[in-house]
Amino acid sequence: MGRRSTRENKNIYLTSREDADMTRAEASEALGFISESRLEKIESEKTAAHPEDILAMSKAYKRPDLCNYYCTHECPIGMVQVPEVKSKGLSQIVLSVLSTLNTLDREKDRLIEITEDEKITDDELPDFARIQDQLDKISQTVESLKLWVDQTIIDGGIDREKLEKLRKG
Repeated sequence: MGRRSTRENKNIYLTSREDADMTRAEASEALGFISESRLEKIESEKTAAHPEDILAMSKAYKRPDLCNYYCTHECPIGMVQVPEVKSKGLSQIVLSVLSTLNTLDREKDRLIEITEDEKITDDELPDFARIQDQLDKISQTVESLKLWVDQTIIDGGIDREKLEKLRKG
């Protein structure tokens, strides 16, 4: 059983390791290529983690959300391009998808009107912005569903091989 740090303001990497009930030595062994000293530096924010570090931590700590956290908080490209995904239950995700799809169904004719001339005029811009916000919500909800699936696979609620086989058709 891993010892808990008494340090205040722990970062997500430290709390994830502790939540996985691992000592730094156990985590370093599970991660394979990250030394205890490098792990300590990442956890104490003395050095920045690399993407491959986060991928390894995500797998070892069974925390697929670490990848999204890294992308949205530490990666310069991700901070601009990747939406932050909050963990939600499946029913919340499904309701959000349905709500947004219903809204877009009502807006599709307006989107066609706006885009048919390949230009967005000033008077069309408010409607276009509203539709774009709805599309962003769908994108974020899809990412929430992916995160939920990844976590459910890790927790043993979905068989990854069966799912992949079914998805490939």
